[in-house]
Amino acid sequence: MRNIIVYSFFFVLFSCSTETVTDTDSITYPKSRTVPFIEILHGTEISDPYRWLEDFTGDEANAWVEKQNAFTQTYIKDTATKTAIKADLSKIWVSDSVSTPFMREGKTFYYFNDGNWQQSKLMMKACDTCAEEVLLDPNLFSDDGTISLGSISISPNAEYMAYSISDGGSDWKSWKIMKIADKSMLEDSLLWTKFSGAVWENDNSGFYYLKYDQPDGEALLEVNKAPQLLFHTLNTAQSNDKLIYKNSENPRWSFGINVVKDTSYKILSIGEGTDERNRVYIQLEANGKFIPLIDELIGAYNLISSKENILWFYTTANAPNGKVVKLEIKEDQSTEWSEVISETKNSISSVNVINNSFVVIYLEDTLSLVNFYNLDGSFSRTLSGNFKGSIGGFGGNIDDTETYFSFTNFTTPSQIHKIDLTNNSSKLFWAQELKDFTVSDYVSELRFYKSKDGTKIPLHISYKKTTKLNSSSPVLLYGYGGFNISILPRFSKSYLAWMNQGGVVAVANLRGGGEYGGAWHDDGKLFNKQNVFDDFAYAAKYLHKSRIGSSSTTAIQGGSNGGLLVAATMLQNPKLFAAAIPQVGVLDMLRFNKFTIGWAWESDYGSPEKTNEFYNLLSYSPYHNIENGECYPPTLVTTSKRDDRVVPSHSFKFAARLQASQGCENPILIRIEDRAGHGAGTPKDKRIEQISDVYGFALSSMN
Repeated sequence: MRNIIVYSFFFVLFSCSTETVTDTDSITYPKSRTVPFIEILHGTEISDPYRWLEDFTGDEANAWVEKQNAFTQTYIKDTATKTAIKADLSKIWVSDSVSTPFMREGKTFYYFNDGNWQQSKLMMKACDTCAEEVLLDPNLFSDDGTISLGSISISPNAEYMAYSISDGGSDWKSWKIMKIADKSMLEDSLLWTKFSGAVWENDNSGFYYLKYDQPDGEALLEVNKAPQLLFHTLNTAQSNDKLIYKNSENPRWSFGINVVKDTSYKILSIGEGTDERNRVYIQLEANGKFIPLIDELIGAYNLISSKENILWFYTTANAPNGKVVKLEIKEDQSTEWSEVISETKNSISSVNVINNSFVVIYLEDTLSLVNFYNLDGSFSRTLSGNFKGSIGGFGGNIDDTETYFSFTNFTTPSQIHKIDLTNNSSKLFWAQELKDFTVSDYVSELRFYKSKDGTKIPLHISYKKTTKLNSSSPVLLYGYGGFNISILPRFSKSYLAWMNQGGVVAVANLRGGGEYGGAWHDDGKLFNKQNVFDDFAYAAKYLHKSRIGSSSTTAIQGGSNGGLLVAATMLQNPKLFAAAIPQVGVLDMLRFNKFTIGWAWESDYGSPEKTNEFYNLLSYSPYHNIENGECYPPTLVTTSKRDDRVVPSHSFKFAARLQASQGCENPILIRIEDRAGHGAGTPKDKRIEQISDVYGFALSSMN
């Protein structure tokens, strides 16, 4: 049973005060009002004078945002450095980009952008020899590109497409349905969906999706719990949608469903927050009950594919690096599990079944290794070709003989290859071409360094060949370290702009990610979270010892959980960096679970309601570990007003307290985007402006 903690709130009954932060000869910050507020949590006094900023859509918070943005612009205005970066980014961006295509009933679908559009267009080729056409253009959703396309889902017969729309970057989505043949729209409109795809029924009559109750209060702030799994029938009102599953007794459960092709089987996956482990139920007959197959959180179970009465799953149960198992459904409807592909020393990144073979992508020291296996699990072959970097794709159906895969690394722009699986031959389908860019002009190397406890950590270092590596080199150090997410080699237009300025990009594969499987994740979460901050700090120390940058030329950057990483590491090592850029960060670790979907992150962070976990969170919570009078490096906090994933009050409160406590002339700034959210769907112009602001600030701080 979850511990129940009784909170005692002690309000200091004084009039509100206005705190003037540190003034020096060169900097005077905007005034941030403080309201004395103390609460006792687990016997400890916690001060929260900026709690009023949690009402981040209110008039007072909006006025604070305007003043802070205006102040920040006086520091990140169009300097020569920023102007050069922005010009380079604008040139780099004007290049074609194509997503990995997928096929459905002979039709091919992919996204395309010529570099000039705010949003990528969804393209379609109706047949192999047909001309490509625009199926959906999100640039028509709004004048400024801030209404974006979310997910799409094509019906099994490729006659319909369901797609979701996000307004201003919010996680809230609305769904619409298009008839593909003539691009006409059905009247159907589905509202109040979040973290949901659309899973079509075999008969194309409609699809399954996840819906939350309409919020009673501010939609960008209210906690999201107790979702419902519904089925929507085409050409009907949402109010008539059929409830498939909900569990009011367990409001933290979330649901996903798989419709098994050419059968009546359905697989219900039940998860809790961001914990990758899940329960698995099966429905054997239409409208029948869901029967538990896995009713404990013993590992991740993800359906890969099926054939007749055999279902294959990827799982981490008793296999932290992942393995493949099969479920056989007998004639009497009994079931039997067995192992197909055993766990190896390398963690599995993805598994697909195509051409009656498994395609398994492993991670070997963060680099992709692709193996093919027969359906009985016996090894067949390895993907041929020189692909040292990140590989993805291989989507399709079990009987398909052709598919696409993508390849990239830190110095190779995206490529898409089409592969004939009957003979393992592949040919280049598309490669991104950038103006005035030559791959051989850049270098990327994989090194390893020891963290504080001696653990070996991978570090990718990339730069232009003409750059001389020394203690004066500008270094951009990036990390994430959480939620089993692997940060893999990929080409980045923003990284290219940094390298073109003579900078070095260093990407550390910290514990907490999934690069080395479940054990690597476990070593960076809950009571092991401090390992992640140590890994990041020791990456900088290794670079400096190797005469690649120094404490006066190294900027650290990270977003979301990476924003927490940057802020915590900077506070713990204030003399180690020249600049810190925490972006859309989780920064108040005692209240992250009070807003929207924040409670779901307790699987990685722990719960502030549990005494031992509370004290662990308090030990590194950025908002609570700022020391008054300490000299922190120049810091640019970035967030967005419509971020309902990591609500902007995290950044507001952190920036206000850091400004008030700063003990030297290093500027503490916050940049707040208006019509944007956590990052997904941000239009081109806003992305270029933000990157040039961030990099311009970092380089100016070094100068």
